[in-house]
Amino acid sequence: MPYKPVDSETVAALRSVCGDAYVMTDRPGMEPFSHDYTEDLVFYPEVVVRPRTTAEVQAVMRLAYARDIPVTPRGGGTGLSGGALPIHGGILLSIDRMNAILEIDTENMMGVLEPGVITQVYQEAVEAQGLFYPPDPASKGSCTMGGNVAECAGGPRAAKYGVTRDWIYALDVVMPDGRLVRTGSQCLKDVTGYNLTQLFVGSEGTLGVVTQITTRLMTLPPFRQTLLIAFATMEQALATVVEIFRRGYQPSACEFMERAAIQVAIAQKGAKVPHADAEAQLLIEVDGFDLDLVENTLLAIGELAMENEAVEVTVAQQPGQQKTLWDIRRACGEAVKSISIYKEEDAVVPRKHIVTLMRGVQAITKEHGITAICYGHAGDGNIHINILKMDMTDHDWNERLPGGITAIFELVVSLGGRISGEHGIGYTQRPYLPIALSSDELDVMRQIKAALDPKGLLNPDKIFI
Repeated sequence: MPYKPVDSETVAALRSVCGDAYVMTDRPGMEPFSHDYTEDLVFYPEVVVRPRTTAEVQAVMRLAYARDIPVTPRGGGTGLSGGALPIHGGILLSIDRMNAILEIDTENMMGVLEPGVITQVYQEAVEAQGLFYPPDPASKGSCTMGGNVAECAGGPRAAKYGVTRDWIYALDVVMPDGRLVRTGSQCLKDVTGYNLTQLFVGSEGTLGVVTQITTRLMTLPPFRQTLLIAFATMEQALATVVEIFRRGYQPSACEFMERAAIQVAIAQKGAKVPHADAEAQLLIEVDGFDLDLVENTLLAIGELAMENEAVEVTVAQQPGQQKTLWDIRRACGEAVKSISIYKEEDAVVPRKHIVTLMRGVQAITKEHGITAICYGHAGDGNIHINILKMDMTDHDWNERLPGGITAIFELVVSLGGRISGEHGIGYTQRPYLPIALSSDELDVMRQIKAALDPKGLLNPDKIFI
């Protein structure tokens, strides 16, 4: 449907809802909301609103619905698939002011919070109570819990603890027409009607605006130790990953970095890592409640790595040593992206196919004359493939990139994988979605979107073309 522009009357109405200070129409004020972490894409909204309460979000949505104005919800703006870009202008609805932790229930082991809470802030608050919220996206210091819910964020600990959807038990959601829907409960068992909570988790802000989140929590494991393992070949490293899980060991994280990724991260951090010239490195973390069990598991994984001809196994038992290694891993993304213009793909395959994926990516990028650097969450089969422009001309970049991405995704799907593990489809991955989903599957998703958002006002032109 054709969208209506934001006029002065609409701006005045929004200011009456949220207050003058929290409605912006000037270009400098809107600039931070015109982009996210997705390459160099920029789309300016017509107005930015920053509501503080669910009631204010409802009022904004009712106004937009009555006037046929598109609304783009936004969390921390750390997305990597353009999910929070206001493609059609309209209203940019930022939830950054909705940032209160409402309850940490130490008896029922649940937390209730608003969507603008920074993920790391929430983790630290529950850890102060001896509890643990495991999901840990790389941008946890700046991403919001609302954004995590919208994208079903993952992170290194997904290998043991799962992703955001595994920890969300209830949501308050404002629908496109302003109705408030409460999904789920704080009960561990609940099959009272459809599981609407899981419908909204990962829906990328296209079905409703989350205004309150209830998460499950667990007791904080007191012991955590880390291994960095260098390998001469990628095959040895990734075969070790498969064998770790096959033997029943359950690391809390199992990360993979190829040589180029770790070297650029080291250069950025100014740190030293043993055998930085090895073709592949695994960063493995083991946590738990029994120190002997943690240490024995770490030892067993180290011995397994040596059986698979690891070059060296480095043990980091002290928090300072562990932080240094994790800082290197978390720096990989920004370090790689600092090299040149880039396009990041977020593919996931069954663990046993990671080697085939990695070698396939190398062959495809060579065939298409493009450069890629890979790292990611080997423990759950999720690899981040960063394609770099380097010294290519704009013409060659634009000509070669789509074919290379298509070939990579076709390989991923042929291996039983998916084209996004944790970054979402958003705006940039829409053209490739039919590679992974059938026309019938896409039709069902479109029908859900049409049923809940009949005017197509909420985060338009995301996920589907």
